[in-house]
Amino acid sequence: MMVSLFDQFASPSLMGIPLIAVAIALPWALFPTPFPRWVNNRLITLQSWFISRFTNQLMMPLNMGGHKWALLLASLMLFLITINMLGLLPYTFTPTTQLSLNMGLAAPLWLATVIIGMRNQPTVALGHLLPEGTPIPLIPVLIIIETISLFIRPLALGVRLTANLTAGHLLIHLIATAVFVLLTMMPTVAVLTATVLFLLTLLEIAVAMIQAYVFVLLLSLYLQENV
Repeated sequence: MMVSLFDQFASPSLMGIPLIAVAIALPWALFPTPFPRWVNNRLITLQSWFISRFTNQLMMPLNMGGHKWALLLASLMLFLITINMLGLLPYTFTPTTQLSLNMGLAAPLWLATVIIGMRNQPTVALGHLLPEGTPIPLIPVLIIIETISLFIRPLALGVRLTANLTAGHLLIHLIATAVFVLLTMMPTVAVLTATVLFLLTLLEIAVAMIQAYVFVLLLSLYLQENV
C-alpha cells in the first residue's frame, strides 16, 4: 500500500477517538511546578528566568493597558514552543501542522485586539484604515485595501505557522528516506546525506522556536496598535 507523505500530518485516533486533544494537553504536564520555597532547582530557575526575560522583552513596547496580556502571551509562547519541539520526536504528532488549530488560536486573539481597540480608542483604530495625507481620489481604494489587510492578519498568522512546520517535517521525511535507500547502495553518499539530515534537524529546532516567537510577537504588535 502506498503511503502519502502527508499522512504523517493526519490527526491520530484510537478506536475512532481523535487523539489531538491528548497531544494538545500533554505539554502542560511536562513543565515543572515551582515549589513554595525561596530556593528552587536549576530547571525551575532556568524556566523562570526564560519566562521573565521573554515577558519583559514582549511587554516593553506596550503601555500599562497591554500588560494585562502578559500571562496569556507568555503561556501561548511556552505552549507553542513545547508542541513544536515535541513534534520533532519520532512517531509523534504535531498539532500545529493543522491549519484549523492555528486559526483557532490566531482568529480569537486577533479579534480580541481589534475589539479592544474599537472599544477603548475607536477614532485611532479606524484611523489605521486611512493613512494621513492620502489624496481624496485614493481614499475609497485605500480604505478597502487596509480593511482587507486587517482581515488577512489572522489567516497570515495561521498559515505562516502551518506552512513552516509542514515544510520542515516534509524535508526531514524525504531526506531520512533517502538515507535509508542509499545506505546499502552508496554508503559514502548516505553518510553525507545523514550529515545534511542532522543539520536540517538542528535548523528545524530553531524554526520551531522562532515560529512560536514570531506568532506571539505579531500578536503583541497587533495589540500595540489598539491599546
